[in-house]
Amino acid sequence: MTCALIEGHEALYLANTIMSLREVFINKTQHEETKRCYPARIAGAACLDLKGYGVYTMGIERIVAEHVCHASFKDVPPSALEVIKNQVLAVLGTTIAGALEEGCEAVVKAARDIGGKPEASILIHGGKVPAQQAAFVNGVMARALDFCDALIPGAHVGSAAIPAALAAAELAGGGSGKDFLTAVAVGTDLAVRLNLGESEYDGFDPTGVCVVFASTAAASKMLGLSETETWNALALAFNRCGGSFQSNVDGALAVRVIEGWVAETGVTCARLAKHGITGPVSFLEGVYGYFHLFGRDRVSADKVLSGLGTTYDLGSLVFKKYPSCGATQGSTHVILDLMREKSFQAGDIERVDISVPPYVFKLVGHPFHIGANPKVNAQFSIRYCVANALVRKAASLFHFEEAAIRDSAVLTVVEKIQVIPDEALESRGHTALDMRVVTKDGKKYSRKMEIAPGFPGNPLTKEEHLQRFRDCTRFTARPLAQAVAEKIIGTVDRLDDMDDIRELVDLMSERI
Repeated sequence: MTCALIEGHEALYLANTIMSLREVFINKTQHEETKRCYPARIAGAACLDLKGYGVYTMGIERIVAEHVCHASFKDVPPSALEVIKNQVLAVLGTTIAGALEEGCEAVVKAARDIGGKPEASILIHGGKVPAQQAAFVNGVMARALDFCDALIPGAHVGSAAIPAALAAAELAGGGSGKDFLTAVAVGTDLAVRLNLGESEYDGFDPTGVCVVFASTAAASKMLGLSETETWNALALAFNRCGGSFQSNVDGALAVRVIEGWVAETGVTCARLAKHGITGPVSFLEGVYGYFHLFGRDRVSADKVLSGLGTTYDLGSLVFKKYPSCGATQGSTHVILDLMREKSFQAGDIERVDISVPPYVFKLVGHPFHIGANPKVNAQFSIRYCVANALVRKAASLFHFEEAAIRDSAVLTVVEKIQVIPDEALESRGHTALDMRVVTKDGKKYSRKMEIAPGFPGNPLTKEEHLQRFRDCTRFTARPLAQAVAEKIIGTVDRLDDMDDIRELVDLMSERI
């Protein structure tokens, strides 16, 4: 077994926090488990000798940092690369469509007002600002329509990790398409591993909690950080975990801003670490680390380490079929299916009862009201989404514009829809629901759903991914010419052959 001798500044840095380290190699069972989970680097860096303290340890944090630093394109399976390309296309599409949404032009103006060194591009609008500000603005635009990729129970990964990676690439003076795909894959995989359950988040916005590690990992790779710098960057990012789902419930534009902050955090933490700023060594397993504070002491190292570097479980990403909160997808799909199958219309409806898990009810089951931000109110309301589908026989981006939301025909149907929390549904899954439709002539229809379209176990087809993107390019206030849209699709498809990812940035920055 090889040990690294740590002296000087790094020894002091590690020694000052040694009491918070959980020494995973002291216990033989843990040692064997860690070797099983992460064999790639265990032989070459099995422990650290903290000089003067006689302690030999290698914590999970160092293993993660090594993986992020050293992962290469050849390590990422083809199936994972296909998911990442779908993710990139989804984020580019939502950025195009969301660039002029409420709040987006305001954050563009704010970034320009703040000013600073022109390091990275503001997509769609054009112009350059400091890299972290570019990541922030682009993250806000990517999330504005809530149509980007996500993880159950609500962590939006690509719309933070991809803006962070692109901004970091420009800051670094470029990077290949393979570098970019690898960075996004590593970051996304890390978010999957650190993602928590509904009971652990308990009101925290998952994006603000686990996705900071995705954006930071992606930015760190694009900036070429060392192992120690990567460790510090991720540790610094831990101190930026936060954000509340109250923004979603209240329909605040902060939902979008949180995404921007997470993208910004990735670039900022990577830059700080590159300049020598240190973070808490045991940011995952420490007594006040991520597993304790956010994981409620229910998260094991095995979840993070198992298959690290060899398995990329990106099949857990959600790509929505409809442009609203993931928790509304099943209800929208079921009512559209029932309408087509049973041939009833919105005017035939007496009532619709929808039973959902309590977590879903708290997020999107509340009575529908139009507040200061109607689009967000509608995106996060099962009642609106089902009423819209009944009236318009579809669910498109255009149906979440304010005029469409205020349509009296839809609002009348909203009153006929009831959403009911049912604890029994929790065991069936995040998107499980039971729907019961009663028509005015007394007919009753019922339908159960276990997995909504686009969720793990029920993925979208390639054509559906392309259709999502094309829908976004048509929705924007300045519709994209079909030839330009197809050029972007082709560019994403050949990312692994691209010499400089800035070619994609330029393509996304030349429209306005």
